Parts: sequence; C-alpha cells; structure tokens
Amino acid sequence: MQRTSWIIRDRFRADALQPAAWERLAAIIGIVALGASALVWELTEPVEIHGADILAMAGPSDNSRATGTTSPAPGASTRAGTEILAGAYFGTSHTHPSTVTIKNPDRTDMTVRDFQWEGKPFKSPIYYGARAVAWLDNARVGAMLDFTHAKAIARFDDIGTFTGTHEGKPLPSKARVGNVFKHLEFSHGHNMLTVNALTRLGRFAVQPYVGAGAGISLPHTEVAFRTENGRTYEYQYAGLVGQALAGVEVKLGRATVFLEYKFTYAPYEVPLSGVVNGWLLVTDVWRQLTAWASGEIPPAGRLSTTLITHHAVGGVLVRATPAMAGR
Repeated sequence: MQRTSWIIRDRFRADALQPAAWERLAAIIGIVALGASALVWELTEPVEIHGADILAMAGPSDNSRATGTTSPAPGASTRAGTEILAGAYFGTSHTHPSTVTIKNPDRTDMTVRDFQWEGKPFKSPIYYGARAVAWLDNARVGAMLDFTHAKAIARFDDIGTFTGTHEGKPLPSKARVGNVFKHLEFSHGHNMLTVNALTRLGRFAVQPYVGAGAGISLPHTEVAFRTENGRTYEYQYAGLVGQALAGVEVKLGRATVFLEYKFTYAPYEVPLSGVVNGWLLVTDVWRQLTAWASGEIPPAGRLSTTLITHHAVGGVLVRATPAMAGR
C-alpha cells in the first residue's frame, strides 16, 4: 500500500508535468473553449420582437375571452420538449505524422520520427461511429455523446528517424520502420468517447451546426519489436481527447442525414505488457487499472505519442421523439 502511495505521489507531482504535457492539456482545453464560445454566442444572440409577438405576450383578446379560446400569433412556433436522436456513421480519417517514444527504465529509451500513419477506413475493421444527440426545446443548442472508431497504423515501408537505445543497444539513425517493429498500430482501433456541446447556426433547409467536446481515448494497442517474440495486444485507457466539429444536416421525415468534419487531438500514454493478448475492452481496461493501482510496472515500458486526426464522416440519425414545430 505504501508503494502505491509513492507511485501516485510521483505520478502527479507538479514537476512531473513536462512542457509537452502542458501543451497537450492546453490544446484540449482550447478545443473545448472554442465550442463553449460558439455556444455562449448562440445563447446570447439578440431576439427580435415583432408586433405579433407583442400581441401574443399581451394576452388573449376580448373576443377570445368571450369564447374561451386563444389563437396563436401569426408566425408563432410551438415547442415539443427535448428532441432525442440516435444513429451511426461511417467515414475516413487522416492522422498527422507524430513522434513516438518508448521508455523502459531497464532496457529501452527510444524515439522514432518521420513516418506516416494510415487509416485504412474501408479495410476490416472499417471506420465507424455511433452517437446520441439531445436538442433542447429551443432546437438550437444540444448535447451529444459520440463514439468514434478510427485507425492509426504505422507505414512500415517508411524510413524513420531513430534515436536512443533498444535492449541496451544503440539504434540506427535511419531505418525502415518495419525493420524495427513487427507491429505499431491502433487498428481495433483509435477509439474515442466524447461528450460534446452543439449549436445550430440559424434556420435553414440544409442546417449547419458546430460543436466541441472532450472525453477519453480507448485504443486497441498492438506493439511488437522485430527482435522480440511477445507483443502488446489489448484495449487500453490512453488519456484525454479533445474534439471539434462542423457539419450540415438534412431532415427526411423521422430521419436526419448529416455530413461532418471532425478534428481530434489525442495524447496517448499506454503501458506495454509485451505478453498480454486481450480481447474485450471492459476486461482489458479493468486489468490495466488494477495493475496501475497495485503499482505494477509495465514489463515492456510505456509508449507515448499524440495523434492529431482529421475526419470526414456521414451518417443517419433517427428521431426518438417528435420533431419540434416552427424550426
């Protein structure tokens, strides 16, 4: 127990946050702040009051009082409560090149640069996502729970720039990535679960919207060196992720079709077991958390990188509640 407290204290002490960590945190906060600013702007937009609205606010006319009925003002809209939609989407992604570091206190301290990540969105498992959206009764602001399954796979034919050591031996300054790694990928996949704030922009037949949010990354990590027999092959919690998005939607009865651009920023720090072959997200992440709580040191060290990704997606949402009138 004392060992665990030391690890927690060392892990979160102030000087453990290096400049790169602060930059990652600032980027995620910036993405969320951008979406929050758009939401505040939408909520505080001035409301025009027309003559018909003034008559409506003044109350029923004498004739209405006599008959016991009221008539809505011309052009007035009605509300039908919160609008709930759920559905799925497909798409493609592009991840920027990133720097990968792997550190094991006993044997390895290496960095690799100058290689590309591939998304391979149409190769199994394909790119997909699922989401649930709730628009408030003004139909202009809402919230969304979004799960994205993308992929990031190292291109083994690329020539990478290597520094440091592996297994106590110096690495070549330049080498084919596939000559060093048998596996270096997040192919089941580069998974992200985020909570987002949304706002619709105006009132149009083809309705634009924007949003931003934050959440957690739950990648399936597959890493193995060419000179080793074991590999890390499991779902993991890798850290926080930030997301910004913009899209358009078209309503077709109870269905809504949408096209969307998303930008995600995901700093990864994953433990490398070198031997675990996981298969289920819940059990894999639970094993990771219990190992961390017990102070277990990952046998093959830790891998760190930051995946900055552009996404183009399209999908369908189905309305679970009545549409709001007057939109």
